Order: sequence, then structure tokens, then C-alpha cells
Amino acid sequence: MAVSQTRSMGLPLINLLRLRGVPILQQLHLEERLLRTSYDNWCIINDGTTKPTIVMGVSGKAEELLEIESVIRDEIPVIRRFTGGGTVIVDQGTIFVTFICNKDAFPDLQSYPQPIMSWSSLIYKKVFQGIGDFSLRENDYVLGNHKFGGNAQSITKNRWVHHTSFLWDYQTSNMGYLKLPKRAPEYRQARGHLDFICRMKDHIPRSNFIDRTIDAVGSHFVLTSADLEASQSPLSLNFEPSSRLLKREELEEAIFKSRARRACAASAPQAS
Repeated sequence: MAVSQTRSMGLPLINLLRLRGVPILQQLHLEERLLRTSYDNWCIINDGTTKPTIVMGVSGKAEELLEIESVIRDEIPVIRRFTGGGTVIVDQGTIFVTFICNKDAFPDLQSYPQPIMSWSSLIYKKVFQGIGDFSLRENDYVLGNHKFGGNAQSITKNRWVHHTSFLWDYQTSNMGYLKLPKRAPEYRQARGHLDFICRMKDHIPRSNFIDRTIDAVGSHFVLTSADLEASQSPLSLNFEPSSRLLKREELEEAIFKSRARRACAASAPQAS
């Protein structure tokens, strides 16, 4: 039965899919398939992923966002995902929460990035009630002045996806693979990665965060448990996802672009 036809006490139905350690590329393929071939609402929680992996937005440019030489040397996989947003490096310390919804699940919610972001922040305000100083700042979830959750979205004619990478923990050395982005939120104030982000584990136990998230989702939806098999549908059999690993040749090409950019900057006349 389609989600829009199934209501309980005025709340839409959502399928809750709990995963543990699923590779992030597999998760992204699943999300895009459900966005484009399912008629149901979905909440996916993936507790950690496999080895450290860099994930860029659909329009991200590796030469501008990554320390390419280090990425190639250390064989760090780089993915270009199907949604917008910034660049993150994810691993076992990252918790992923994704909403994939029909636009008619909440008829009063405008299907534009900022309203969807504001809607999602209401869920996490419940999660962090009494825990730290939570807020939505620009496109980030923060505790005080430090980011711990990055968001990305994709909006289609009838559906949208909103997913978040939560930094429950991170390896300090992994942040060295990321350049400071040219476009950054104003509140960042040119801070380096380690001064800009924080670890959720300093504020909330991992299992407690997941349990509280599920409880908060239950205040907006009627929850029904699902599994990976239930996420398959005949419509998805021939679906080709667009999120993909970048080839080594693409990363090497980005090195040349980065060097050419630096050379142009060095040879440009200096303003007096």
C-alpha cells in the first residue's frame, strides 16, 4: 500500500531500516534507488561504515577539495554521490541517518532545501534535548559553535532525500586529506577542520543517540521495521545509480589541475 494512503493519527507511515557497517557506496546506491523507484517513505540508519572513504557532493571538484597527492598515496577511496552538499571523510566513527519521503507526507512542508533542513532540525532538537547546545547553523548541525553533522539533499518531482553524516568520532589524521573549502559557512570563520568540528561521543553514547533518533522519528511518523530485502522492488531491478568511485586516472588529472591552478596564481601580478 502506498504511504500516502496509510495514516495513523494523522501521521505518515515510514519504513525504518537499521544497518550496521554497510559500505557507504552501497548505502548511497540504496538511497538513490529508493528515492527513484519506491513509493514509500524510508528512514535509514547506518551505524558506521567500512574503511575511511571521502565522499564529495555531485558537483564537487577534487582539485579544490582534496589533498590529492596524499589521497592517492594512501589509497583513500573517493566517491562522488548523487546529492549536493559538501565533502566529508567517513569511517567506523560516522553514523548516517537518511530520510527519503514523498512530498505529500507533509503537505505543508515546502519541498525546497531550507524548509526540509528546518524540518529535520526539529527531529534532532528532540534527540539533543538536554544535551549540549544544539542548533541548525546554515546547513550544519552544531553543538555550540562546532559542527558535528553535515547534510545533503536531492529533490525530485514527487520525492526528496535528506541525509546526514554524524561525527560520533573521527581520526584526527583523516582530516588532513581535506582542503579548506572555498565556500564555507560564515560561522566557520576560516577555522581549520579540527577547530571547526567536534565529536558527538563527548556528549552522548552511541547507542543512546540512535535510540533517541528513532524515538524522535516516531513523533513525526508511524514506524514500521524493514530489512534490506524489503527495500528491493521490481522497479529497481534495472536501476543504475549515479554515485560512484572516482578512478585513479581522474584523481591524477585533478593533480595536474591543482598544480596548474597554483602555477597561475604564482605568476599572476600582485596587487600593489
